[in-house]
Amino acid sequence: MYLAACRAGPQTASELARQSAVNRVETYRFIKQLSGEGLLKSTRSRPRRFAATSPDDLLDRWIRRASDRLRRLEQDREKVLADWEESRTEFEDGDPRKFAVLEGRETIRRFMLKRVGTAERQVLISATGLSLPGLIDSGLDRALKTATARGVKVRFVTEVYPTNLVEAKLFHTFAELRHSNGPVTNRAVVFDRLGALVYVSGEDGLGRSGDEQVALWSSAPMFVQLARDYHRRLWTPATRAEARFVELENPPAAILPVIAGKESVPFQRLKEIAKLGMRASGVRELHLHLPELIETIARQLGREIAEQIEGRTPEEVAKALAQYYETHTMGRLATVRERPLTFRVTGCFACTSDSPEIGRVLCPQLLGTVLETRLGQHWEVSKPDPTKHATRGCVFTASPA
Repeated sequence: MYLAACRAGPQTASELARQSAVNRVETYRFIKQLSGEGLLKSTRSRPRRFAATSPDDLLDRWIRRASDRLRRLEQDREKVLADWEESRTEFEDGDPRKFAVLEGRETIRRFMLKRVGTAERQVLISATGLSLPGLIDSGLDRALKTATARGVKVRFVTEVYPTNLVEAKLFHTFAELRHSNGPVTNRAVVFDRLGALVYVSGEDGLGRSGDEQVALWSSAPMFVQLARDYHRRLWTPATRAEARFVELENPPAAILPVIAGKESVPFQRLKEIAKLGMRASGVRELHLHLPELIETIARQLGREIAEQIEGRTPEEVAKALAQYYETHTMGRLATVRERPLTFRVTGCFACTSDSPEIGRVLCPQLLGTVLETRLGQHWEVSKPDPTKHATRGCVFTASPA
């Protein structure tokens, strides 16, 4: 019909139908279609006639359209390539391929979010504690929360420390979370026994930046089973999240370090604790049991001294202690007898004229701790006779318990 219009010039619909050997009903449909595509133009004359667009104008129009499409393609080049790369890894479970290499943090992120979105029964995750903030930034927490809302069971084993406690608690709100008692050496995610994603790059990637990460995906049964076995080995002995949170937030013991040159700092802290307790309870006076505090100090001093001396027998330890006392101007320690092991200490650093009772409590505990630490068994050390201290010094008898 277009060729007929080109040969004969402007024609009515009836003339085009006759020239093209097309019935009139079909003629009007073709005229509408060709006009819409710009091949025919209607005139304003009566009756209406239809003229063909010249081949030159038509070709110029096609060239302009092709140029516009080419320009848009050049502008969208990076996006097209990125979408193509992504499509290479987005295959269905029925796809015969069983293995794929995912390159780049963003590619891995999109792939993992899609898999979480299609999970039906279970997602198993093992990840290091360092990776938790990154997983939240990637949106994995929101995807997993949505999955659990539709009935998917999520088991997450990781390392929970004070530095990532907030992130761990976030995941625990919707997933079964456990703290691994050993290091998590591999990051892996298993989906519905159908496939597993295993990272082969570190937390910050193996490349020049954190975006240069690599992960392997496979639906091969053996690969999936190995990933499940690895998760189970971490999961079974791991600590439940609730217990780990309590352990971190309520430590069994509080320590006030005493540092040479800054000895007053911990005692200022102790003063603040006592003041706070007294104000809260309305108590006007407290009595601290000084011997308990002295014995605590003595045990720590004893352990430190034991680490710095030699000796595997009581006699060798006694000789090393005598040298240590002399070297550190702690007084003079001499072995009076070996059976039972008996020490005499004179010029003791702890026996001051103001508080002689300090030495009588501190020294037995210190000596006993040194012997216990070096020899590996409990020792009982007698307290000195205060009536003989001035003339003979302090005498201590040590015997294994």
